[in-house]
Amino acid sequence: MGKRSRNKGREAATTSPGETGPRQPCPCGSGRRYKACHGATDGPPPTFVARPFAEFAGECDLVAMRELVPAATSPLTLRDSDRTVRLCTLLPGAAPAMVRDTGDIWLGLQVQHNFGDPARDLGAVLAKALDAESGIVGLTSAPGDGPRFGDLVVDAPLQVTVHDGFGFWVDDLAEQGPEIAAALEQANGAVNPTDRLTSVDAAYWTRIGAKEHLRWVMPEPEDELLNGLARLHSRGQDVIAEGARLVGMFRAHGLLAPVWDLPVGTGAEALEEPAAAFAAALSAAVAEGPELTAEERAARSGLANRQVTIR
Repeated sequence: MGKRSRNKGREAATTSPGETGPRQPCPCGSGRRYKACHGATDGPPPTFVARPFAEFAGECDLVAMRELVPAATSPLTLRDSDRTVRLCTLLPGAAPAMVRDTGDIWLGLQVQHNFGDPARDLGAVLAKALDAESGIVGLTSAPGDGPRFGDLVVDAPLQVTVHDGFGFWVDDLAEQGPEIAAALEQANGAVNPTDRLTSVDAAYWTRIGAKEHLRWVMPEPEDELLNGLARLHSRGQDVIAEGARLVGMFRAHGLLAPVWDLPVGTGAEALEEPAAAFAAALSAAVAEGPELTAEERAARSGLANRQVTIR
């Protein structure tokens, strides 16, 4: 047996389904292999938080806006200030925050820095924006022991508005010059049509090229969710709509987001009632507990092997 085969065999023997292997990308998003990052023998850096938004009521939508949704916004209410804060999926240049001339704060989720705890990063950026008069605000180093996101904003579900482009970047401007128009045109060209379902939380229909998908960020702990999904899959009850197919799931910030391929032409509206019914069935399946039949264990293993870790 060659060296590569021996290493592959050792890795397979020590990695459970759904677990990050030593040679796989680290879930923290650093781009390094797990064994050289948070899987190192001397332990993970103290800043890494596997589920950073766990205590926030809008956790699932926040994760979706950060990782899956191209253009969306949600108002935020601060605990100790009446300043207007707008949470945005993406800001121009992937800016962490912008303080507008009106004093309003726009807080970006899709940013380039990653210091291990996105909730603390967001809190640090927001705190800096509250002290700034105008302009772009960001981080150039780890935020230290400053406030986390939940320390500064009222804990409540997000009121998400999905946009068909980034026109919201300029909706407070009286006029826009040619440079702004060109930047908007370029950004809008990368936006896939997306809609948020209203019958359930954090479920987003999208069309990417000629294909349609439903991507649904769910709050249950991973093991419990996989058990519930495995039960429904083994019973043929995981079809979200006629002709749809559960093809896998994303893992981001400690949550799973199952993904369904949809028949072309399905759209978001047709998913509302089936999604609500599926949510009820999934809740009942999760409540059945940890014991699985042989068929359900096989289904669980198959689902666990179809995960893609984003963060």
